[in-house]
Amino acid sequence: MIGFVLRRLLQAIPTLFLVITGSFFLIRLAPGGPFDLERPLPPAAMANLARVYGLDQPLRQQYCRYLGSLLRGDLGPSFSFRDLTVAELFARGLPVSASLGALALVLALILGIGLGTFAAYRRGSVADRLVGLLAGASLALPTFVVAPLLQIVFGLTLRWLPVGSWEGGAPSHLVLPVITLALPQVGTLARLTRASLGEVLTAPHIRTQRAMGLGPARIARHALRGAMLPILAILGPLGAALLTGSVVVETIFGLPGIGRAFVDGAVNRDYTLVMGTVLLVAVAVILFNLLADLLSGLIDPRLRLGR
Repeated sequence: MIGFVLRRLLQAIPTLFLVITGSFFLIRLAPGGPFDLERPLPPAAMANLARVYGLDQPLRQQYCRYLGSLLRGDLGPSFSFRDLTVAELFARGLPVSASLGALALVLALILGIGLGTFAAYRRGSVADRLVGLLAGASLALPTFVVAPLLQIVFGLTLRWLPVGSWEGGAPSHLVLPVITLALPQVGTLARLTRASLGEVLTAPHIRTQRAMGLGPARIARHALRGAMLPILAILGPLGAALLTGSVVVETIFGLPGIGRAFVDGAVNRDYTLVMGTVLLVAVAVILFNLLADLLSGLIDPRLRLGR
């Protein structure tokens, strides 16, 4: 198991290198720069800012300098938030995004797997079609439509929950964002669980267990174990996307997470902030994929042995 983890981590190094390199050069192909304002600065001030942040150097030299900073654990200063570094911005925003994403992931797993299991055991029934309809609706409705609807119904009309902001970090401020972020994933997991579990329930070994007189609980446990492999396969990108926050959700609800900071950085051509966010997401995807592979290996030892 330790050798497997080490191999996967070593394989992730070239991936991170390609992500960093591609992002570094692509972001500089976009028109404009971090100090291009509506009212242009005097040429002397622009030259001084470029010298301070090293933007007056050749692009290859800037790239090597950035790689050297990353190796030292330095994500660099923020160009748009002048008094803060990228690491300090992440220290402020990551707890908010991680809390939002973790709660959304737990909610999506509970509801998605639960609804999918319910539908798989009632294939062809009205309940099965109803779950399919709800799953399709959750996937069809975009986040920027669901969020205002929840704000209008539960915030402005019923006045049960706050519609935004993050005053004092009260848990009630996360309820609507968590539901908004989890809904599309609930639909994805419900449909995937229903298809995977429905296939496993018709497999020969499940029929054999029924013929041997095993109880429904034991059969369900064996069936769910086999049906979890496709779900674990999407756990990596799904968990990374949720735990690093959502740009749309954080912007609509006014949450000070890294998604909102990423939007500000992209608009203001904040190279280091955008690069840091891309690197953070890439690391999260790699770690969650590694976790998914480990869990898959525990469920099916043949995967751990490479068979």
